[in-house]
Amino acid sequence: MSDNRPVILVTGADLAPQAMALLNGCELVFAGASPTEDDVVALCGRHDPAGIIVRYSKVGEAAMLAAPSLKVISKHGSGVDTIDQAAARARGIKVVAAVGANAAAVAEHAMALLLACAKSVVTLNARMHSGHWDKATHQSVELDGRTVGVIGLGAIGLRFARMADAMGMRVLGVDPFAQSVPGHVQRVDLDTVWREADAISLHCPLTPENTRLLNRSTLARCKRGVLIVNTARGGLIDELDLLDALNSGQVAHAGLDSFCKEPMTAPHPFHGHPRLTLSPHVGGVSAEAYVKMGVAAARNALAVLHAERGESATL
Repeated sequence: MSDNRPVILVTGADLAPQAMALLNGCELVFAGASPTEDDVVALCGRHDPAGIIVRYSKVGEAAMLAAPSLKVISKHGSGVDTIDQAAARARGIKVVAAVGANAAAVAEHAMALLLACAKSVVTLNARMHSGHWDKATHQSVELDGRTVGVIGLGAIGLRFARMADAMGMRVLGVDPFAQSVPGHVQRVDLDTVWREADAISLHCPLTPENTRLLNRSTLARCKRGVLIVNTARGGLIDELDLLDALNSGQVAHAGLDSFCKEPMTAPHPFHGHPRLTLSPHVGGVSAEAYVKMGVAAARNALAVLHAERGESATL
């Protein structure tokens, strides 16, 4: 550090101006648009940050070892699976997240994917642009009266559930950690979702316990022709098992915004599949969410740093 200001490393190229204003008492170091984990480690060794705001890349034990002054790792978003939380706990480093900051954006994207799956929007658009008129052969799925299983009832899952209810869908919800759920969500177990849901939308964090939650066995227990939406984490789905289920018709269509490996490698078995609608993990990307996540990440980081110094923060 060149002065007494704490260094904050941002694993990205930018932050919202509102977040930058909150951090004006800090020295900011930006890692660039697509930093690798090695880039983050090198920058930690060079700048010894007191805090890291995580936008892209992973932050593992090596980065923490390279930054002895590190006190807080603040996620620019809600999912902290890209941060080695065990290593952070062992070193007394606080891991905080901007919970709920991108809830509206992600829930809306999940609903957009569900509608795209049910109404074949992407396929019809491509056919129209190629000069076809498929009115006589097209059939869509009417979601009114159908059952949707929402796995994960945090801010995003509950917002999605509210939209599904407003559309006339029966909403089943699964979340062992949710303290309470609204009346339009029927709380059930996973077996009930597999058995009764016409569509399933994933909104839970990725943990060792739920990795590959949707796999050959669980997909086989679902209704034939189920719709699958994932705007959470790619590791929740066994991608090859999903592909088999799509090819067999067990899954009618899937809308995916998250993948086991990101960026998705090319060529990929998903590429060109007629019953897959894909987006590049942009569910939380909106102008509004960018500001909300940046401000929350900055506030969370500053709160920890102020507490470490025995100060009360006015943010």
